[in-house]
Amino acid sequence: MQSSFLQSRRACLTTLALALAAAAPFARADEPKSVAVTAIVEHPALDAVRDGVRDELKAAGFEAGKNLKFEYQSAQGNTGTAAQIARKYLGAKPDAIVAIATPSAQAVVAATKDIPVVYSAVTDPVAAKLVKGWDASGSNVTGVSDMSPLARHLELMRKVAPNAKRVGVVYSPGEANSVAIVDALKKAAPAAGFVLVEASAARSVDVAGAAQSLVGKADVIYAPTDNNVMSAFEGIVKVAQASKLPLVAADTDAVKRGAVAALGLNYYDIGRQTGKVVVRILNGEQPGRIASQTSSTFELHVNVAAAQKQGVTLSEDLVKSAKFVVR
Repeated sequence: MQSSFLQSRRACLTTLALALAAAAPFARADEPKSVAVTAIVEHPALDAVRDGVRDELKAAGFEAGKNLKFEYQSAQGNTGTAAQIARKYLGAKPDAIVAIATPSAQAVVAATKDIPVVYSAVTDPVAAKLVKGWDASGSNVTGVSDMSPLARHLELMRKVAPNAKRVGVVYSPGEANSVAIVDALKKAAPAAGFVLVEASAARSVDVAGAAQSLVGKADVIYAPTDNNVMSAFEGIVKVAQASKLPLVAADTDAVKRGAVAALGLNYYDIGRQTGKVVVRILNGEQPGRIASQTSSTFELHVNVAAAQKQGVTLSEDLVKSAKFVVR
């Protein structure tokens, strides 16, 4: 009788264990996903990337406050802070980390080899040593690049300032992607009939001074997708207006802030594209099997009022070809 009781008890325990095992996957599936987002600094383009990521997650059914824990932190332009945020996220163990802009992406990639990392708004992820190539990395890293079409930017500068011979570029020497852009410009500028004049700005507070150093040395100023430059962009605009130097940018948001023209990506769309990658990871796909992506859709924005203040008149053809015009 005792043996029968023990057998019955074992059968009950076995049945209970099987039931719990069967229910466990469903319980885990109901648990909220976690996405941690960080950016090196807050400015319109990077903020648009963040918003695009969040909106794409919501469109895919992952809504913050319901079935998604969505956290965002800015490093306020400080690489040391970026490293601290990366370490904090490492401890929290989210399902994915989205790192916006090169310094933040480098900090996160250096901190973890396990948690999926999706970079965004990184011009050259290979030069930044985030991935070894543009194909699927086989690691925990993938993402979306905002690679600039430099040849088309030089062509735009020629349309804005037909007689210009010297292009002045303000950039951060400590940002790998900015250095890669300047190196590429050195090769591309002569073919477009330009001489490149460099002005480095190690910090945001140095940007206006770097722009001022170009007065008398450049005929047009180019602002690349550099985070220090864009966070202090108004300083360049003041110099451009005071010195009658037309200012052309790679970031279309810069046109609203005083650039004459910009041919660039829509950073909200870059965020949505990044969000699609994050959704694939949340649904179980390995980041190492997802190739790094770029966008080929560029928009021309022009600012007629800024052109007048900076001593140039935009052609009617150029204005008509723009998707967005500030008057």
